[in-house]
Amino acid sequence: MAFGLAGIAHGKKALRRTLSGLREAAMKSTTVPKGCIAVYVGEEVKNRYVVPLSYLNEPAFQELLSMAEEEFGYEHPMGGLTIPCREDVFIGLTSQF
Repeated sequence: MAFGLAGIAHGKKALRRTLSGLREAAMKSTTVPKGCIAVYVGEEVKNRYVVPLSYLNEPAFQELLSMAEEEFGYEHPMGGLTIPCREDVFIGLTSQF
């Protein structure tokens, strides 16, 4: 008696493919390109931005980092660099670099 085992095997293969796709997506969302740094920006909801390391030399960006240090110290709640400002301010500032 055959109960359609071929269909079950095909379903397992599709599930495995889906899970590996989810792992790849998760890896892509957590990796940062070489020469960049991930920062979390926002007052309430923190969104992740990836910016070039060259921004660290900009005086305005250094001021944002000072604000972050004053508010969070070195224990960042998001596990990465957190900048406590409005996103529109951050985007406006970084678009000038």
